[in-house]
Amino acid sequence: MQNYGTDQRVLLRAVEWLQQGHEVILVTVLKTWGSSPRPPGSIMIMSRDGVVDGSVSGGCVEDDMLQRYVKHQLSDSYPTRVDYGVNRDDATRFGLPCGGRLELLIEQLQSDSIKQLESLLDAMKQHKLMARNVDLQTGQVSLETASAEQDFVYTNINVRKVFGPQWNMLLIGAGHLSQYVSQMALMLGYRVIVCDPREEYAREWQVEGTELTSIMPDDAVIKYAQQPRSIVLALTHDPKLDDMALLDALQSPAFYVGAIGSQRNCDSRRQRLNGLGVSSVQLQRLHAPVGLAIGSHTPPEIAVSILAEITQQRNAPVHINLPTQSNLVSQTEKNTLVAHE
Repeated sequence: MQNYGTDQRVLLRAVEWLQQGHEVILVTVLKTWGSSPRPPGSIMIMSRDGVVDGSVSGGCVEDDMLQRYVKHQLSDSYPTRVDYGVNRDDATRFGLPCGGRLELLIEQLQSDSIKQLESLLDAMKQHKLMARNVDLQTGQVSLETASAEQDFVYTNINVRKVFGPQWNMLLIGAGHLSQYVSQMALMLGYRVIVCDPREEYAREWQVEGTELTSIMPDDAVIKYAQQPRSIVLALTHDPKLDDMALLDALQSPAFYVGAIGSQRNCDSRRQRLNGLGVSSVQLQRLHAPVGLAIGSHTPPEIAVSILAEITQQRNAPVHINLPTQSNLVSQTEKNTLVAHE
């Protein structure tokens, strides 16, 4: 079964509903103040017959908006902008955190929207980035190619949201753990590339939505991880493959570089890499053993710990000293990392 990131799933459902003749609105988070569950650019859709896909808050805003839409109380013309949680009473009523506030854009999708939505879905399927621009004065929607560095933009006259995988995740190794990591990463919206030159592993790879390459790991790093929004994970347990990738990854602009293994194996790996010319400063970038220390044992649990640490690193404006596998050696030898060997 195909794994879809949130945006991709919402767009796919919108096309299905429109093709079935339903009335559908697209809701986008424009701006937030204070604590808010969903960031700007988050989207959801609602049908007039009372079905929702996606989210813009913790749930209460969605319920209120759906009731108003079903009862034709939301707006007489689209696109329109709506505030939720403007004051403390409203924030409490709609389940927003104290002081929270959301500004939302609401668009009425029409049957002629299907072609544009399908164009977005086609681009995302091909791992391409595309921006959807909405003119707030006229409601006109246009599409254009985008780059990974472009973020959500909201002004008084225009809204611009980039669709598609803005982050690459390169997995070295097509083994059991990589299957779970890739499935979770796809749901989080990553473009997932799996590199394994070993024919016996590559032949068995079956995770739909990923890209499989049999080039050597160092070449894969050069091809897929030369921009800051890249993740490189060495997951083979084979030093000949993992070290080859890490040599280049630690000298690349990749945001996150990680490798599995016990603390003992990871210490040995650092010594090998240092002997091959990787500096001490560069080695400090290596997350090994990879993942948060959550007492994981099975491949799915280990995958959760890996994606959790990457998410933590992405979302933290400054590094948060939460426990990781590499700074909890005692736990390391007791749980997941024993299984990593």
